[in-house]
Amino acid sequence: MFARFFMAVAAMVAVVAASNFLVQFPVQAQFGPVNLADLLTWGAFTYPVAFLVTDLSNRHFGPPGARLVVVGGFVVAVILSVWLATPRIAVASGIAFLVAQLLDISIFDKLRAKPWWQAPLFSSLVSSALDTLIFFSLAFAAPFAFLDSGFDRADGSLAFPAPLLGVGPEVELWVSLAFGDFLVKLALAGLCLAPYGALRRLLADRVVNPAAV
Repeated sequence: MFARFFMAVAAMVAVVAASNFLVQFPVQAQFGPVNLADLLTWGAFTYPVAFLVTDLSNRHFGPPGARLVVVGGFVVAVILSVWLATPRIAVASGIAFLVAQLLDISIFDKLRAKPWWQAPLFSSLVSSALDTLIFFSLAFAAPFAFLDSGFDRADGSLAFPAPLLGVGPEVELWVSLAFGDFLVKLALAGLCLAPYGALRRLLADRVVNPAAV
């Protein structure tokens, strides 16, 4: 049991570390009229895997064990964000990660008696939406500029107008970035059902739940 718990924490740390590194690299690609480099980094594609790790941990260890796995990821997220980014980004990243992952654990646990795919899918969708809203608003919305000024930093808000996803009506840039990020999370929430479905048989549900297996 300890070996599997260590592997879960290591997986979460690896996902968080990879995402913090890959966020430096824009996706150099064109999707029709949309220039993805203006909207996405490669970190957007690795970060949602954290929800897969949380859901598998929740299934195998139950909510208390899953929360410990999340705390391990949270500590690494904060340390890396402080090292690689501004204090405002570090605060936004840490709060978004912790709140969203804990919500994921709660929703998953309430749905674990449902058909196997519902708990990981719906918990990831709802918590991903909250994660996106918290991070992008705290990191880039003008009302939270005090998170920069409080650390004697220049205002890093991205509140100037820009076309939604580069082609739609004008919105504040952070809204467009958040929307693009959430679309990736939506897609990956569905794609992650495949590895979850494959691995769930190997990880016994520690919470008595005949319907889930």
